[in-house]
Amino acid sequence: MKRILLGLTFCILFAYHVGDVVARDLDGRYADSPLHDWFNHLASGRGLCCSMADGEAVADPDWESKEGHYRVRLDNKWVDVPDEAVITEPNRAGRTMVWPIRFDEQISIRCFMPGSMT
Repeated sequence: MKRILLGLTFCILFAYHVGDVVARDLDGRYADSPLHDWFNHLASGRGLCCSMADGEAVADPDWESKEGHYRVRLDNKWVDVPDEAVITEPNRAGRTMVWPIRFDEQISIRCFMPGSMT
């Protein structure tokens, strides 16, 4: 439960920081954001991103593309991003984001949205 609350808090703070909206807008504070509906409908081949996990911003050094595939560093470990988890629509938030699901010290990626690597 603590991880869920921590993840939700991070997602809200990140969304507020970039002036966008968190997908899980539990109290409605981001209802007027221009990205509210976009985040709520964001999906990969694994389903809706924010329905099962909270998104996390990823710094440029913590993700890479190699031979047409992505990987991301989470909890100090490199995790391969399944091809079906990659969001193929344009990134309106700008930052690289990942929606990990952590269970029994394992990490699976529900959604991954690459950024610009500036």
